[in-house]
Amino acid sequence: MSSQPALSAREREVLHAIVESYIATGEPVASRTISRGRKDSLSPASIRNVMADLFEQGYLAQPHTSAGRIPTEKAFRVYVQSLAAGRHAVLDLERLRADLSEAESLSGRVERSSHALTEVTHNIGIAAAIPASSQTLDRVELIKLVDRRVLMVVVTRDRMVRDRVVSLHEDISQDDLNSIRNYLNENFGGWVLPDARQELRGRLEQASAAYDAILKRLTVLYGKGLLDIEWAPEIYMEGASCLVGLDLHLTREKMRELFRTLEEKKRMLQLLDRFLEQPTGELGIQVGLGDAHPSMKALSLIGLKVILPGGLSAKIAVLGPIRMDYARVMSAVWQVGSAFREAIG
Repeated sequence: MSSQPALSAREREVLHAIVESYIATGEPVASRTISRGRKDSLSPASIRNVMADLFEQGYLAQPHTSAGRIPTEKAFRVYVQSLAAGRHAVLDLERLRADLSEAESLSGRVERSSHALTEVTHNIGIAAAIPASSQTLDRVELIKLVDRRVLMVVVTRDRMVRDRVVSLHEDISQDDLNSIRNYLNENFGGWVLPDARQELRGRLEQASAAYDAILKRLTVLYGKGLLDIEWAPEIYMEGASCLVGLDLHLTREKMRELFRTLEEKKRMLQLLDRFLEQPTGELGIQVGLGDAHPSMKALSLIGLKVILPGGLSAKIAVLGPIRMDYARVMSAVWQVGSAFREAIG
């Protein structure tokens, strides 16, 4: 079967004009609208002929018998391929960098990145930080709480922070906790966590541990899961309300399905993994997400993957209607991704 012929320069120009008009208005586009926007003398009749050819090739659809044409997913894919890398300024980068740097934790930076994307694009902003499979210990902090409880904090080299509060049968002083902290940081800082936990277990099993007060207390904390804290991705999504009022051609039930899907963080991570497979630092664009879920057919995803120190990776993305302002969204994703990388680095 022969491949479809490439679009001519005139067909491409007319198609791009149709897409941009549809993005701006959300209304079917008539030939006269395109004719008025052109600087040459191409008549509405000539444009109608071009639009008829584009219709036959599957780039345009006709929602009603007497209406103009609307671009299909195929048309949007051609359109976004023609756009530049999306690096013209749409954000105050200095303010964004300062805002991300002021966040006290990685979670805070991820959340602020999501907010920035929503604020500038008026679509759904998504930011996710994904830990490395084998994380390296940076340091441990142990803090005494009331009622024989201890806050155990583990920080890894990729700047992920996890904490856990545990209850003990016997009280333990802050001085003893400091001694345990120093022992762990001096002996295991820079170790991969599974290796550190295995080595620590071997040391604690030695007979000398039974006669050393500090190691005895360390054995208790080890049994409470010290260095064995679960590391899950940090993901924030903001702006789902931006979809309300858009004509996504969904029934009420399909719209409910869409919002249920957006609430599932696991599914959103799968969406990012599936459609943002391009090399690190390159923008990925997926027009139409019907393959992921039927309720997402009228949505597009634009994002990129960023590799950070310590093996941590982040994914910065915007989810919005197919007729979103692609140039602006591409720029926003690129700039937030760059600012996020600089804030962590």
